Amino acid sequence: MKTSIIIPCYNEKHAIRETIECIWTVVRKSNIKNVEIIAVNDGSTDGSEHVLNSLAAESQAGELLVIHHNRNQGYGAALKTGIRRSQSDYICITDADGTYPNERIPELIRKITSNDLDMVVGARIGENVDYSKIRSIPKMILVPWVSFLCGTEVPDMNSGLRIFRRDRSLHFLKLLPDGFSFTTTITICLLRNRYAVEFIPISYTKRIGKSHIKPIRDTLRFTQLILRTGMYFAPMRLLAPLIAVLAVLFTISGIYDLTALNNLTDKTVLLGFASLNVFLFALLADMIDKRSD
Repeated sequence: MKTSIIIPCYNEKHAIRETIECIWTVVRKSNIKNVEIIAVNDGSTDGSEHVLNSLAAESQAGELLVIHHNRNQGYGAALKTGIRRSQSDYICITDADGTYPNERIPELIRKITSNDLDMVVGARIGENVDYSKIRSIPKMILVPWVSFLCGTEVPDMNSGLRIFRRDRSLHFLKLLPDGFSFTTTITICLLRNRYAVEFIPISYTKRIGKSHIKPIRDTLRFTQLILRTGMYFAPMRLLAPLIAVLAVLFTISGIYDLTALNNLTDKTVLLGFASLNVFLFALLADMIDKRSD
């Protein structure tokens, strides 16, 4: 079994060398064989490409592959480039900014290979988690929502340290976005399709350098991607709250019309048709989803 560790890199000149050297050290000490690192320079403009080229020259044969994008295409696009170039059985991903405990990578590799799992996610719920309060606020809503859509507890929907079977990712590659929502989408894809996914607690530290995350913009994108992926894999579950709200409003409005007005108003009729139409739409979408399995 071979594993590719893919590291997307965009303007991480000050962190990428330390990250790759750390991974080299822990992999060599663990005696895990057939591990390669694929570093994808996603159009960096700060000199990261020169650092990566130097590391490639210093590496042993087959130990590090460096791929360069001519322009910045996005976090997910860099990962997809690495996945396509890899010929390994398993794909492990991590960030270049020093936030994730890369010394846990051998543990993730052993976990997925020895337990016949499809994905193992390093969930940022362990000790020593230094996470931005601004970024944690939308997660208080988005994480329970993703858990509801997936029908199981999802402690961390978009952790950037995880390992998964390459063939599983290829199956959903066209659905996976080019931006930061790559990890959220693959989490929903595998869980909704009943693949074996396990979460293990990890720590998370402050990054080296400046973050590329824009909280408001990326939260809106996360929400859009969750809606799209939920509609694709779980339309009935996604629309169930809306159907319930419309049905309750229809019931309340109908009771008021019959008891207070002694007449059925247009508002009640519209609410009734709206709840029925959304239910039929969700049912049809769910049937299409089941037929395409």
